[in-house]
Amino acid sequence: MGAALEGKVALVTGGSRGIGAATARALADEGAAVAISYVSSAKRAEDVVAGLKRTGRQASAHRADQADPHQVTALVDAVAAQYGRLDVLVNNAAHYATGPVDDPKGDLAAVDRQLAANVGGVGAAVRAAARHLGEGGRIITVGSHLSSRAGFPGVADYAATKAAVIGYSKGAARDLAPRGITVNVVQSGSVATDMNPSDGPFADVQRAANAMGRFGRPEEIAAGIVFLASPAASFITGTVLTIDGGYLA
Repeated sequence: MGAALEGKVALVTGGSRGIGAATARALADEGAAVAISYVSSAKRAEDVVAGLKRTGRQASAHRADQADPHQVTALVDAVAAQYGRLDVLVNNAAHYATGPVDDPKGDLAAVDRQLAANVGGVGAAVRAAARHLGEGGRIITVGSHLSSRAGFPGVADYAATKAAVIGYSKGAARDLAPRGITVNVVQSGSVATDMNPSDGPFADVQRAANAMGRFGRPEEIAAGIVFLASPAASFITGTVLTIDGGYLA
């Protein structure tokens, strides 16, 4: 365990599994108290919290739908009230809806929910967190390599949401820099999670698309997030850290 974030409070949205759970553990390993949100995986969320508490860290799980800005705002306010402060916000919760743009049977409701969660939810969380963060505060949003290069058919709507949060984060970085708050994006590549298993039907195509020829591990993305949350990243803001195994190489 390190101590770079000792005394800090972090909120990781979508922290019950995958990159979110790995990030919660990594932040706790550096000394932070960690709150996570979930929308449907209550048991998994509680398991993550129990694991964090076993390490001696404060931790809690909160239900909030990332697609509902009112719930997102209430989540941020509740975490800040519970712990008395908020130092790190990790926007990880997201939806993934695929399908070609010319599909007459496309699930437009899913596309709308994806936009609401991936863009609207991020904006709501950033605005709410900005009321609580002080000097040295950190906002990190988990993006996707697909925002820079789609590479596959059927991902236009998802890629658009991830491109949008890059623009939003750059703008927010300008707004919040005078207060000593940094805002960055960690752009992940193909990572082995429940949503995108390394033995899934499109796994071989994804592996072949990046230079390292393998899926990333959630812990490898979490490492980049923790770096941007740490004091070592105090002069980094409005930027995109890409961790994609060489997909964009």
